[in-house]
Amino acid sequence: MEITNKTKKPLSVPLPAGKKLFLGPGKSGQITRKAAERPAVVKLVEAGDIEVSEEGGSKHQGGGGNSGGGLSGVSRDGRSGAMRQSGDK
Repeated sequence: MEITNKTKKPLSVPLPAGKKLFLGPGKSGQITRKAAERPAVVKLVEAGDIEVSEEGGSKHQGGGGNSGGGLSGVSRDGRSGAMRQSGDK
């Protein structure tokens, strides 16, 4: 199940087993059906702070998505092309 923060503030959503899901403003995450039925989560849904949908992550929530062309000096695997300095200075 997909859960989305509808507020302009970060939220901490309580989950089973004492875990928490931290969601930034407008961000989404995945929870189980069992977690969605918890009283604390139901209360957040009724208040309009979060939205729970049946979708299973088919959408990608991302910011900016770099296609690889915008970074200069960094290869696709994340290493920079610069030589590493070693020795005494």
